[in-house]
Order: sequence, then C-alpha cells, then structure tokens
Amino acid sequence: MRAVLFFCFFAFFLNCEDKQTKKKNTPKTEVEKPIKKTVEKDTNQEPEREFPKLNSRSAMEFFLEYDKHHKENKVRLTTGFGEIDILLYNETKFHRSNFIWLTKQGYFNDTQFYRVIDNFMIQGGNSDDVKTARKRGYIGKYLLPPDTKRGFKHDRGVISMPSSDIRNPHKLASPYEFFIVCQKGGAHFLDGDYTIFGHVTRGMNVVDKIAAVETDDGDWPAQNIYIKKVEIID
Repeated sequence: MRAVLFFCFFAFFLNCEDKQTKKKNTPKTEVEKPIKKTVEKDTNQEPEREFPKLNSRSAMEFFLEYDKHHKENKVRLTTGFGEIDILLYNETKFHRSNFIWLTKQGYFNDTQFYRVIDNFMIQGGNSDDVKTARKRGYIGKYLLPPDTKRGFKHDRGVISMPSSDIRNPHKLASPYEFFIVCQKGGAHFLDGDYTIFGHVTRGMNVVDKIAAVETDDGDWPAQNIYIKKVEIID
C-alpha cells in the first residue's frame, strides 16, 4: 500500500451578502487527529509524523488510494443542540474519503457552526480557536476539485462542500468545511457550483434549531455553537 500523505488547508470565509438578499448568499471557505510522539533528544524538533503533509498536488492520489481501503459512509455529529446523522455518497469518493479521513483524525471535534442563516444553511468545520488553526497547520494545505455532475441537487438536508473564493475561479473545494442546506424547497441556485457529498438521515430538527439562533451582521452566532465530536457510526 502506498504511503499515505497527510494535508491541511486554511479556511477562507464567504462574505455574506445583504440580509435583504440573503437567499443569494453562497457558502464559502476553506484528518485522523494529529499524532504526537514524544521527542526525547531534541525538544525543538517537530514531533515524528506518521504521514507527511498533504498538498493540492498529492491530495487526489492520496484519497484515490484511501477510498480503496476505507468504505465507511455514515457519520454522526454531536452538538449542544443534539445529534445529526449523515450518509455520505460513494459517488463523490474524494469528498467522502476526505470527510471520513478528517473524522478519523478528530479534526472536526471542537470546531463550530460558525455561519448560520435561517431557512438557508448552516456552515461548520471552522473556528476562531487557535487550536483549529494549529490542526490545519499540522495536516497541510490543499483543495479538492469540484464533483458536481452526479445528478445531486441542493435539496433540503444535503451536505455540500464550500469553495475558497480567493484566486479560485474553478471553485475548488475547501476540504475542512461543509454546509447543510435547511432551506425549504432546497437551495438549487447553488447547483453546479458546490459538491454535494451526502445528506442528513436523522436530526434535521437539530439543523433547524441551529439555523434559527441569533446571529451578528456576519451571520456568526451570538453564542458559539460547537461540534463536540464527529464519529463514524457504520
């Protein structure tokens, strides 16, 4: 089996549009928990890594190989508002594998739903906590290519991967973040721009509760909404 490569990418946030045109807002952004081993001889030396950092050149090869050996496709998000169960699609294998890998790394634990818009979507996987930045710095910096021609639509309840909006005309996906559509009737104006890679099977009432919280002018919740943990359930 090839040596697996490890990588991380700093998230870019999508600036929200005017509240009067909220429907036109588009998601924006940016995988086993860093393994730290004690370094006895040189305390200034970086802890020994199981895998090197990933980057955009190595990511596709890494997840192509990862997909062959890791077929899990069901995850559970535990939040202060309750649990959200998600089925990940095998058709979007790079994005499914990425989410499973990040989950196994413990990356999502203690991140936040940092951008929420009622009757539109909730976006998570980021945080203003320095620990999240350190995780990404350790893992690496990479983007995933869009995979938008599988016939999936941005119906209510789907999970999709936002893209970096800076120097990214091809809307490459930011792998550390995701959003869940809660808009009644769906948010089909997003179709073709963002990769849908799963849907909620249980807990849409939790999604709606999160979407309804009070926010500031930047759609950041007035009180932090933590993703306590993400775990594989099957």
